[in-house]
Amino acid sequence: MSMPAETSPETPIAIDKKLIQQRNAKLEAAKQELLSKFVGIDEVINELIDAIRIWFLMPEVLSRPVIVNLWGMTGVGKTDLVRRLVRALDFQERFAEVELSNSDSTSYQSSVASYLDANNINDDKPSIVLFDEIQRFNTLNADGSPVQSTKFTDFWELLSDGRLAKRSRDDLDYSIQDATFYMRDLQKRKAAGEEVDPDEGIGIWEARSLKSRLGSDRTVDDLAEVSRAQMIEMLKEAKRRKTVYEPVNHSKTLCIVSGNLDDAFTMATMSNEADVDADIFHAFTKKITVVDIKGALARRFRPEQVARFGNIHLVYTSLRKADFEELIRREVDRVCSTTKHHFGITLSVSLSVQTLIYRNGVFPVQGVRPVFSSVIDILEANVSRYLFEAIMSDANTVTVDYDVAKSELVGIVSGGKVKKAKRLAVPFTGRLDKVRMRNQSDVVANVSVHEAGHAVAYALLFGLAPLQLTSKVASSYAAGFTFPHEIHETRDQLLSKIQVFLAGGIAEDVIFGEGNATVGRANDREVATQIAIDIIRRFGFDPEFQAHYGLEGPYSMDKSVTDSDIEKMISRMGAVTHELLVENRDFLIDLGTELQRLGKLEAPQVAEVAQRHGVAAEVKAEGYLHLPQYTSLLALKARKKI
Repeated sequence: MSMPAETSPETPIAIDKKLIQQRNAKLEAAKQELLSKFVGIDEVINELIDAIRIWFLMPEVLSRPVIVNLWGMTGVGKTDLVRRLVRALDFQERFAEVELSNSDSTSYQSSVASYLDANNINDDKPSIVLFDEIQRFNTLNADGSPVQSTKFTDFWELLSDGRLAKRSRDDLDYSIQDATFYMRDLQKRKAAGEEVDPDEGIGIWEARSLKSRLGSDRTVDDLAEVSRAQMIEMLKEAKRRKTVYEPVNHSKTLCIVSGNLDDAFTMATMSNEADVDADIFHAFTKKITVVDIKGALARRFRPEQVARFGNIHLVYTSLRKADFEELIRREVDRVCSTTKHHFGITLSVSLSVQTLIYRNGVFPVQGVRPVFSSVIDILEANVSRYLFEAIMSDANTVTVDYDVAKSELVGIVSGGKVKKAKRLAVPFTGRLDKVRMRNQSDVVANVSVHEAGHAVAYALLFGLAPLQLTSKVASSYAAGFTFPHEIHETRDQLLSKIQVFLAGGIAEDVIFGEGNATVGRANDREVATQIAIDIIRRFGFDPEFQAHYGLEGPYSMDKSVTDSDIEKMISRMGAVTHELLVENRDFLIDLGTELQRLGKLEAPQVAEVAQRHGVAAEVKAEGYLHLPQYTSLLALKARKKI
């Protein structure tokens, strides 16, 4: 007995092992090329290649699009990675970049289908589509209310089953009527004696449109030779077959979604920070998981839309210090290679110049772009002076160094017809170095004590040396920061965090007197107050207030009844912190003096100062999570029970 048509098994797919091997070799070559081009994202590249392997090797087996999501802060190379992948796989003619938006700004296209149609991606063949800056296409406002938008709604259809509506019956009827009217006009003009040829080909422009309407496999050049009458017959035949109305099956399309999610990448707000160790940022971004990404998406998109992004979420970590150093080395090598190729001159650049570029060009949160700019500003713009001298002197070697003590870029021109090497010194101070140098010594002293206050309280209360302590930063106004580890939030540790935040301003009181204390404590006290409010209103750590006082609407409670306890808590923590710093005044003064002298202290240096005063401050790596020993506590309780 034959099975009903709708339940009949599909025709088995013919497996071409040789073709699959060829595709696999091409994919592996593409991976190696990407690994050689990018710095610090090897894990992302490996995961990306693995995620698209089935799409590239055997697209015939796919019943819905492959969706890969790339998330990271700006400048990490998300878009560039996709573009290079497209070139490496020879998919330029089957690639489209789409930037979706829910804004009211007018644009020619208002649907994904029209974008793909404009790029001749309107069939069921493998293709790549990049949806970039997806965070701008949010469907929820910050307050959770829906965004009213009618544009690009078919994006969600594409992610769901890969089928997009093609053309309506009215579109096809209009095309037939328009072509028929044009043919009649030609006949009338010919009858009137004009030299016209009704059998002339329709031309490239209309051929492209015809190919798009019909989803034809014929080339544009071939269709350009079709006469107007033949085009009408082709359109009528398509109308009779009705397949032209069926949605385009994009099940063999690779959809790459890319975006910046500041909710997940909390460090993204520190885009102008050039003095935080890149490894610290890297450690914090490395902890971001798929759960964090989906949580950030849920604040921008409806639940059913979040689900359609799928589960392939590749997270870019911020680059490490070693990655930036490698990037600078590669850029320096590029300049040297270009110099040799164009001028025949061997250029050597010292490590001190590369350090200068790092110090003035690395903003960890901004990624690689500022580095490229600084290589031009510091190296390429100045090396031209030495190359000019080398060319004029028929020299064949130039060595560039940086004299830190004299703030000079030094070029040594030698070799070739130069009998005695020439030394050319150019005064040079990096742009960020200039800003750092402008900070007045008295202000730095004040900031150093403030930050030392945070660090002393942190060491005493948590037994840890902060990751980094800084008082001289690249800012027009001298300021500093104390970078902590990740702290597991318990009641006691939240109270300790309040003390750490209050300790900066209180340290100024203790060392300089209350009259000389500055307003630099404002943000610290704001955060301390927020923590205290959460302790009482959200977490119920105050036995007198067990309800949740942060609810709104019909569940809201009178928050004012908790105000007195919040104020008492902060006041009490302030008094305890003042006593703590007074008892450890020598430690505070010693650390503040050392920080003033050096401008920045790493964790081992802070621990060394602490040890001189009998304080044990452990040095832990950037990824360390400080939390109570719950396993030991549970085991202890279990033994007591026995």
